[in-house]
Amino acid sequence: MSNDAHVIKPKLILASASPRRLELLKQIGITPDEISPADIDETPLKYEKPRELAGRLAREKAAHIAKNHDDAFILASDTVVACGRRLLGKAADKDEAAKFLKLLSGRRHDVFTGVSIITPNGISNRVVKTVVRFKNLSDEEINDYLSHDEWKGKAGAYAIQGIAAKFIISINGSYSNVVGLPLFEVSNMLKGRGFSL
Repeated sequence: MSNDAHVIKPKLILASASPRRLELLKQIGITPDEISPADIDETPLKYEKPRELAGRLAREKAAHIAKNHDDAFILASDTVVACGRRLLGKAADKDEAAKFLKLLSGRRHDVFTGVSIITPNGISNRVVKTVVRFKNLSDEEINDYLSHDEWKGKAGAYAIQGIAAKFIISINGSYSNVVGLPLFEVSNMLKGRGFSL
C-alpha cells in the first residue's frame, strides 16, 4: 500500500460569513470546502470579560456547526474590540460608530479573536490579543471616515485593512488578528490537529 493511501484530506467548514476571514485563509493557501455561518446569540454574559466573550462565541459557533458534521474540521472565530472595560461590538448605526471612534481616538485598545477548531479527533481553542493604538481623531476625520461604509459590520466600527489604516500609530501583536483571523495560530492549530496545509 502506498503512503498516499493514508492521506485523506478532511472537509474544512468555515463557520463564518465574513469575506475577510475567507480572504485571510486564502492568503495562506486554505480554501474551505464549505462556508456555513453559525447563527447564535452573541449577547455578552453579565460580567463577561472581552477575552472570555471572544473565546466563548468562537466555541459556541464551532459547536453549533459541528452538530451536523461529525467527520469534518470546523473552524470558527469571533473578534471583540475592547477599550478599557468597554466592549465595542458592531455599531448599530452611524451615531454609535461615531461614539466608538471618539472613544478609540488617541488611545490604545485591545482586539481579541477567539478561534475554535473542532475535528473528529478533538478540539483546539485559542484567544489571541493584539493591542492597537489610534492617533487623535478630529471630528472632521471621523465624519469623513463614516461617510464611507467601511465601518459597517466591523467590531469597533473600523477596518484596519482599509481607510482606517491611516489612523493606526502602532500595533503590538498579530495584524491578521485585527482583520479577523490570527493566521499564525490558525495554521498551527490546524497542523496540530493533522490538517495538511
